[in-house]
Amino acid sequence: MRNCSCKNTAVTCRRCYKGDPMGKYDPLKSFLLSSGAQEIALDFDEIEALLGAPLPPSQRHAAWWSNNPANNIMTRVWLEAGYRSERVDIAGRRIVFRRQAAPPHRSQKPNVIERLREALAGTVHVAPGVDLTEPTGEVWDAADS
Repeated sequence: MRNCSCKNTAVTCRRCYKGDPMGKYDPLKSFLLSSGAQEIALDFDEIEALLGAPLPPSQRHAAWWSNNPANNIMTRVWLEAGYRSERVDIAGRRIVFRRQAAPPHRSQKPNVIERLREALAGTVHVAPGVDLTEPTGEVWDAADS
């Protein structure tokens, strides 16, 4: 594996790459593919070093780091590399990418519920031991409103 001469990263950054033309976010994809790790923690500065350019201003919003492939080009890059974003820390400028299992083969187009579930995956976290079906004891009575 070559090291980048400008940042000494594990893969060559966009500025130092001399081969075929590559997309803006392809160095991140190459890094993820070459890693093979189950979990990869990176700070935003490391991602910017790989890209050879700053992340866009929208990186300050958690939604930009979601796993919705329609969200942005960079999202498709990490999904195509077989990873999902997890534990996004906007204030600390850190993210964890986790290798995902190969998706099951589908013989038909996913329905609306499946598409929503995929789009929202990883956006809600329930603490261990919490039972979302447990009654709260709260009574809702329209007559008392």
